[in-house]
Amino acid sequence: MFDSPPTLYRPFLTGRYTVSAGLYRLGEQGVPWVGPEAGAVVEAHTFALDREYPHFVESKAAAHRRALHEYTGEAALTPELREAALSFVARTLAEGSGGVLTWDGRTFTNHALGWVADLDPRWGAVENLRHFDAPLAPLIADLTPVNALDFLGLNAPEDLALVARRPEGGDWVVALHVLSPQHWDPREKLGRDFVAVHEPVAGSGPMNATAPRLVDAVVNRGPFVRFAWGVAMSDRLDHHPAAPRSADRAPQTRFDPDRAFLRVERQTLTGFPEAQGALFTIRPYVYPLREAVADPAHARALAAALRTMTPEQVAYKGLVPLLPGLLAWLDEVT
Repeated sequence: MFDSPPTLYRPFLTGRYTVSAGLYRLGEQGVPWVGPEAGAVVEAHTFALDREYPHFVESKAAAHRRALHEYTGEAALTPELREAALSFVARTLAEGSGGVLTWDGRTFTNHALGWVADLDPRWGAVENLRHFDAPLAPLIADLTPVNALDFLGLNAPEDLALVARRPEGGDWVVALHVLSPQHWDPREKLGRDFVAVHEPVAGSGPMNATAPRLVDAVVNRGPFVRFAWGVAMSDRLDHHPAAPRSADRAPQTRFDPDRAFLRVERQTLTGFPEAQGALFTIRPYVYPLREAVADPAHARALAAALRTMTPEQVAYKGLVPLLPGLLAWLDEVT
């Protein structure tokens, strides 16, 4: 099935924490700090299907059962953008799966999860859903996707978001299927524009000032890939504010190197100019912190990056009670 280990990304090796677009052209520009050697690698893929796949499906299925309406929604999504984005998702997932997933323009089959359905990418319908025996079939045997976006989102490790742009100017989030949010509520983003979506992010002011140019670039000049990162005290994928609490960001939690994780989000941005919109994918990577900074040089870089955070950014990332112990440990490691 999917046996490759997840790629190790270390965005903190710049030695600075920044909130910026940080766009790299997929298939053209090398992404630095990739892999064990932390070298520059040109990446062309949108979806990453690796040995963590069952973990993502299990987590997404649990969120789906708990309260699907808290993670997904649409806001004036046009048939044209839905068709462009969902066709791209189905085709690209299948192309990168080595035959485990297949798509013929109408029927999508997942031979790992053991289900198949006919999809209408333009209107979002799911028809003729069938389950069959497969290695991971028990993970989704009781699920019934509500639409094509929901079905495809459950087949992908990545979360999915669609942004639309008005010809006369302006943008808004038109659809979300985000089952692995990192301490934010997807419902608060639906229908809002780029600036409003990112305004709560500490330090996002300079990036938001370029919002019209950024949205134009994403729609017309992509595809791109970008990264965000932080340190967490839990490896759970779903940190929806309404989900059951975990150790991460709990008031009593303190830094423990044996229970700490580096969480990196790999985000891709693919535009559909004729449909006046774009697809965002969000894939969390969660690594034990000891593994991520096993090299003392990497520990030094992480410490340096953390020390460039403003107090507002420390609070936004949930690091206020963790930072003293985290920095002391990193300094000891180096």
